[in-house]
Amino acid sequence: MDSKATVAAENAVKGEKKKPARKPGRPKNNGKLKEKILDAAEIAFAERGYTGISVRDIAERAGVNQGLIRYYFDTKEQLFDEVYKRRGGLLSGHRHVLLDRLLESGQPLQVKDIIRAYLQPQWDLKHSGEAGAAFAQLQSRLHSEPEEHALRLRKEVYDASVKRYVDVLAQALPNLPRRTIGLRMSFLVGTYMFMLNDLGRIEDLTEGKIHNLSKDEMLDNMVAFLAAGMQSDPP
Repeated sequence: MDSKATVAAENAVKGEKKKPARKPGRPKNNGKLKEKILDAAEIAFAERGYTGISVRDIAERAGVNQGLIRYYFDTKEQLFDEVYKRRGGLLSGHRHVLLDRLLESGQPLQVKDIIRAYLQPQWDLKHSGEAGAAFAQLQSRLHSEPEEHALRLRKEVYDASVKRYVDVLAQALPNLPRRTIGLRMSFLVGTYMFMLNDLGRIEDLTEGKIHNLSKDEMLDNMVAFLAAGMQSDPP
């Protein structure tokens, strides 16, 4: 081998030695793998709840081994929390954006517009595809999970946006005590969660005259109903 070839070979070897070794067990394309696990877990938790599904089940659905799930998420609870926060955070953020638009419009605050801004992101998410529908189901499932866990998650994900809406409703309804508005906000959440998960008896209660409502028609009717209740006189 001539001297130039020898130098080139030695440099190549030195170059290889300088390359940082990948940590043992560290997966490639880790961002995509993590999202794949979260997607599979979202559907699984929506179908069977937190207590009804195992890490093994989720691993099988995602097509990965359990060790990989443990690599990203120390516990099943942490996995569940990240699944919930992922879409719940987007939902809450969208509510902030719509409320900001209302406040920046310079128009007098109308209760029906405030309530529509609160509900619209949830309806858009539900009708955004399989993942959105699964998250709506997961929200309903959360009410049947251990109370301490469910309460912590709901407070962490939704409290900031809900309290802002209560503040703005209090501005629009100065004749009502804030505690009354907060109470009625809980009625609002209960109503929309019930209808969101297709639990209503619309066909029965309309004597078969309504089989289903479109996304917009359902939202329009709920906004009218909830706005009237929100601004009614105290009992």
